[in-house]
Amino acid sequence: MITITFYAKEIEQNVKVNLESVTGFSSEGHAGYAKHGKDIVCAAVSALVMNTMNSIHSFTSDVFDYSEDEKKGMIDFRIVSEPSPETTLLLKSLILGLQSIQEEYGEKYLRIVFQNS
Repeated sequence: MITITFYAKEIEQNVKVNLESVTGFSSEGHAGYAKHGKDIVCAAVSALVMNTMNSIHSFTSDVFDYSEDEKKGMIDFRIVSEPSPETTLLLKSLILGLQSIQEEYGEKYLRIVFQNS
């Protein structure tokens, strides 16, 4: 299973999240939907995550840190500066895309979590 953890400044009782306060995310694991190289859930999640990171890098001047471990399927991406409106929109778009994948394929393959940053 892939677990995506979004870091947010404003979370009420670990349930309600102010999406405007998201400051980054981590992604870890492999979906296990199909064999390596044929896993469409992993491919979709990877495409969304990489596109979001590349878009923030290319279209904003926000400062961020990230680390990755390909073997573990881990990426940790955190905005260091105050997130610009563009970065906030890109992160909200990532959440929307991932939630769509989760709805289609289930939490067996993709789990989305929010935690205080």
